[in-house]
Amino acid sequence: MSTGLLILHGSSGTPDLDRARILRDAGYDVLAPAWTVRPEVPLESFPLDELAERNDRLVVMGNSWGAEAALLLGALDARVDAVVAFAPSAYVWGRVDEDGSQRSAWTWRGAPLPFVRYAADWQPDEDPPSYTSLYRESLRTAEDVETARIPVERIREVLLIAGGDDKVWPAVEFAEEIVRRRGSLPTRLVIGAEAGHRTVLPGERPKDAGQRMARGGTEAADRELGERALPEILTLLAG
Repeated sequence: MSTGLLILHGSSGTPDLDRARILRDAGYDVLAPAWTVRPEVPLESFPLDELAERNDRLVVMGNSWGAEAALLLGALDARVDAVVAFAPSAYVWGRVDEDGSQRSAWTWRGAPLPFVRYAADWQPDEDPPSYTSLYRESLRTAEDVETARIPVERIREVLLIAGGDDKVWPAVEFAEEIVRRRGSLPTRLVIGAEAGHRTVLPGERPKDAGQRMARGGTEAADRELGERALPEILTLLAG
C-alpha cells in the first residue's frame, strides 16, 4: 500500500519544504504546494487528485490555517484516510476584506462554509500582538457557532499536535475539544506545555516568515515537541 501526503502551510505563505523532505526521505509521496491565504479558498484547489492517482491511501497534514484546511478535507473528502494537524482549530474561521466585511475562509463545491465571525471591537493588548483572546472572545459573542464547528467526527484517524504557550490561537483548547467530540474514534494528542504555534520537527529549520505577531514558545520547547511528535507522525503514516 502506498501513501500520499499533502502538506499545507499556514498563514506564512511559505511551503513546509523541510517537512516535506523529511517525510519524503521516509518513503512517502509528498506534495507541499504554495497556496494563497485569501478569502474563500476552494478546498478542491488543493492537489489531492494528483496524489490519489498514484496512491491508495491519503493523509493530509497542516499547520494553523493549513490544519484548519486539513481537518476540513478529512471531514469532507471521503478519500482522506487520516489527518495530522499542528496547532489545530476546531472551527471554521473567516477572513476580513479591506472594507472590514467578513466572509468564510473556505468553500466546498462552490459554497462558502459556515464560519465564526471575529469580534468587531476586539483590540490587542500586547506588542507584538497575541490573538488568543480574539478567538476566545469571538466564540463567546458570535452567533451560530455550532454551525461553524469542523465535523471532525467524520475523519477516520486524527493526530493533533499543539503547544500550550501558543499565542496565535488557543490550539490546546481546540485540540482537546476535537478529542472530546471524536469520542472513541482513533485520535492522538501530543502537547508541549511550553511550546508555541510552530512545532519544529527534527531536521527542520524554524520558520520566520509571516506577519508580525506573538507566536509563543521557545525554539527549545518547539523542538522538544517536534521530537515527540515525529514518531507519532511516522506511526500514523505507516498505517
